[in-house]
Amino acid sequence: MRLSAIIGCVGLTMATPLAAHPHVAQREVLVIVAHPDDELFIAPAIAAEARSGSRVTIIYATDGDAGPGVSTFEPGEALGTARRLEAQCATDALGAGIVHLQLGDGTLTAAPRRDDSPAVRLRTMLREEIAQRRPDVIIAWGPDGGYGHGDHRMVSAITTEVVQAIDAETRPTLLYSAIPAGRMPAGTPFGAWAETDPALLTVSYTYNDDDMDRANNAAQCHVTQFDAGTRAALMPFLASTVWQGEVAFRKAF
Repeated sequence: MRLSAIIGCVGLTMATPLAAHPHVAQREVLVIVAHPDDELFIAPAIAAEARSGSRVTIIYATDGDAGPGVSTFEPGEALGTARRLEAQCATDALGAGIVHLQLGDGTLTAAPRRDDSPAVRLRTMLREEIAQRRPDVIIAWGPDGGYGHGDHRMVSAITTEVVQAIDAETRPTLLYSAIPAGRMPAGTPFGAWAETDPALLTVSYTYNDDDMDRANNAAQCHVTQFDAGTRAALMPFLASTVWQGEVAFRKAF
């Protein structure tokens, strides 16, 4: 059963958005994820941060070239090109910039100690991006990788490794995305995702109707990954379950 059908069975409605928290204008924010469409899990927070005047950049470690989703693409370069275009569409919708590191989808956990491994290359790339951009905030997958995806976990681990080495005076705040425990109904595709004790979720972004509109527009971009019904239902479903008016995060340190 597709996600759209399951959402319809659950019968949920979108939560009423709250007013956005004030943010410092022009601060630099990096969102570091593994694949195009990973940004959807926190899309209203990205939109709210961009709306506040911050400069937000989404860094995609891979092009998602191994995951055809619902498309007829074979894994490979053509799929990666299509998903890069989808990522550009989504970041435009959210008001963010974009960086593609173009490491191989599904390769980040391969031989991570080898000098020429994708993981080591990712560490070098992230060091350079963070040193150049000097972000105030970095948002990444938590150590659970959402649902244990190896690429997600490795992006989280390497981002954490790079940030923890930065001296305290210039170290950016590192936030992990999370699902507050008890919010995800059983029997959905998200039922196997990791949960976090709400007491640990000390940072949250409230969002408004415009932020949700932008999140919905971003979801429409990922046509290789989700059918039309799922693209229409995904953001309202997450708003009604996981977010409930606020996208919550855990501080890494």
